Amino acid sequence: MPKDRILFGKNGETLAAEFLKKQGYKVLYRNYKTKLGEIDIIAEDKDTLCFIEVKTRQSEKFGLPQEAVAWRKQAQVSKAALIFLKEKKLWDKKARFDVVAVLSNDKVVEFDLIKDAFELSGQYTF
Repeated sequence: MPKDRILFGKNGETLAAEFLKKQGYKVLYRNYKTKLGEIDIIAEDKDTLCFIEVKTRQSEKFGLPQEAVAWRKQAQVSKAALIFLKEKKLWDKKARFDVVAVLSNDKVVEFDLIKDAFELSGQYTF
Protein backbone atom coordinates (compact mmCIF):
# COMPACT_ATOMS: atom_id res chain seq x y z
CA MET A 1 0.00 0.00 0.00
CA PRO A 2 1.46 3.42 -0.94
CA LYS A 3 2.76 5.47 1.96
CA ASP A 4 0.52 8.46 1.19
CA ARG A 5 -2.55 6.19 1.31
CA ILE A 6 -1.48 4.86 4.71
CA LEU A 7 -1.00 8.41 6.02
CA PHE A 8 -4.40 9.42 4.62
CA GLY A 9 -6.03 6.50 6.46
CA LYS A 10 -4.20 7.27 9.72
CA ASN A 11 -5.29 10.91 9.45
CA GLY A 12 -8.87 9.72 8.96
CA GLU A 13 -8.60 7.64 12.15
CA THR A 14 -7.33 10.67 14.08
CA LEU A 15 -10.21 12.78 12.76
CA ALA A 16 -12.67 10.00 13.63
CA ALA A 17 -11.31 9.71 17.19
CA GLU A 18 -11.80 13.46 17.72
CA PHE A 19 -15.29 13.25 16.22
CA LEU A 20 -16.19 10.36 18.54
CA LYS A 21 -15.01 12.33 21.59
CA LYS A 22 -17.32 15.17 20.56
CA GLN A 23 -20.16 12.62 20.35
CA GLY A 24 -19.52 11.62 23.98
CA TYR A 25 -17.41 8.51 23.39
CA LYS A 26 -14.43 7.81 25.62
CA VAL A 27 -11.61 6.55 23.39
CA LEU A 28 -9.71 3.76 25.17
CA TYR A 29 -7.41 2.32 22.46
CA ARG A 30 -6.36 3.14 18.94
CA ASN A 31 -4.96 0.58 16.51
CA TYR A 32 -5.37 -2.38 18.85
CA LYS A 33 -3.47 -5.21 17.15
CA THR A 34 -3.83 -8.96 17.58
CA LYS A 35 -2.49 -11.90 15.59
CA LEU A 36 -5.90 -12.14 13.88
CA GLY A 37 -6.47 -8.50 13.04
CA GLU A 38 -6.63 -4.91 14.13
CA ILE A 39 -9.33 -2.68 15.57
CA ASP A 40 -9.03 0.98 14.61
CA ILE A 41 -10.65 2.38 17.76
CA ILE A 42 -11.99 0.84 20.95
CA ALA A 43 -14.16 3.24 22.92
CA GLU A 44 -16.96 3.43 25.45
CA ASP A 45 -20.32 4.97 24.63
CA LYS A 46 -21.99 5.27 28.01
CA ASP A 47 -22.04 1.67 29.34
CA THR A 48 -21.26 0.01 26.00
CA LEU A 49 -17.86 -1.04 24.70
CA CYS A 50 -17.57 -0.13 21.01
CA PHE A 51 -15.25 -1.73 18.49
CA ILE A 52 -14.99 0.85 15.73
CA GLU A 53 -13.83 0.45 12.16
CA VAL A 54 -12.89 3.69 10.39
CA LYS A 55 -13.03 4.02 6.61
CA THR A 56 -11.77 7.19 4.96
CA ARG A 57 -12.27 8.26 1.36
CA GLN A 58 -11.61 11.45 -0.62
CA SER A 59 -14.79 11.09 -2.65
CA GLU A 60 -17.69 8.77 -3.33
CA LYS A 61 -16.26 7.89 -6.76
CA PHE A 62 -15.74 4.25 -5.72
CA GLY A 63 -18.71 4.11 -3.33
CA LEU A 64 -19.34 5.22 0.23
CA PRO A 65 -16.57 4.57 2.75
CA GLN A 66 -18.80 2.37 4.92
CA GLU A 67 -19.43 0.06 1.96
CA ALA A 68 -15.80 -1.04 2.23
CA VAL A 69 -16.53 -2.76 5.56
CA ALA A 70 -17.45 -6.03 3.90
CA TRP A 71 -17.94 -9.45 5.56
CA ARG A 72 -14.22 -10.25 5.51
CA LYS A 73 -13.35 -7.07 7.44
CA GLN A 74 -16.28 -7.65 9.80
CA ALA A 75 -14.99 -11.15 10.57
CA GLN A 76 -11.47 -9.83 11.18
CA VAL A 77 -12.71 -7.11 13.55
CA SER A 78 -14.98 -9.65 15.28
CA LYS A 79 -12.05 -11.99 15.96
CA ALA A 80 -9.89 -9.17 17.29
CA ALA A 81 -12.77 -8.02 19.51
CA LEU A 82 -13.15 -11.49 21.01
CA ILE A 83 -9.42 -11.59 21.76
CA PHE A 84 -9.70 -8.17 23.42
CA LEU A 85 -12.67 -9.26 25.56
CA LYS A 86 -10.87 -12.44 26.59
CA GLU A 87 -7.59 -10.64 27.32
CA LYS A 88 -9.29 -7.93 29.42
CA LYS A 89 -11.79 -10.35 31.03
CA LEU A 90 -14.73 -8.23 29.88
CA TRP A 91 -17.15 -10.99 28.84
CA ASP A 92 -20.02 -9.40 30.82
CA LYS A 93 -19.61 -5.96 29.21
CA LYS A 94 -22.18 -4.80 26.65
CA ALA A 95 -20.47 -4.43 23.28
CA ARG A 96 -21.23 -3.48 19.71
CA PHE A 97 -19.54 -2.81 16.38
CA ASP A 98 -19.67 0.72 14.98
CA VAL A 99 -18.35 2.20 11.76
CA VAL A 100 -17.19 5.77 11.22
CA ALA A 101 -17.17 6.75 7.55
CA VAL A 102 -15.00 9.77 6.81
CA LEU A 103 -15.18 11.76 3.58
CA SER A 104 -12.18 14.06 3.61
CA ASN A 105 -10.93 16.32 0.85
CA ASP A 106 -9.41 19.79 0.57
CA LYS A 107 -12.76 21.51 1.08
CA VAL A 108 -14.61 19.58 3.77
CA VAL A 109 -14.57 16.68 6.21
CA GLU A 110 -17.83 14.78 6.70
CA PHE A 111 -18.54 12.01 9.20
CA ASP A 112 -21.16 9.29 9.22
CA LEU A 113 -21.38 7.35 12.49
CA ILE A 114 -23.14 4.02 12.10
CA LYS A 115 -23.88 2.51 15.50
CA ASP A 116 -24.39 -1.25 15.63
CA ALA A 117 -23.19 -1.43 12.02
CA PHE A 118 -22.75 -5.20 12.06
CA GLU A 119 -22.99 -8.18 14.37
CA LEU A 120 -20.33 -10.63 15.49
CA SER A 121 -19.39 -12.59 12.40
CA GLY A 122 -17.09 -15.39 11.33
CA GLN A 123 -16.04 -18.72 12.79
CA TYR A 124 -14.04 -18.79 15.99
CA THR A 125 -11.75 -21.25 17.62
CA PHE A 126 -9.46 -20.14 20.43
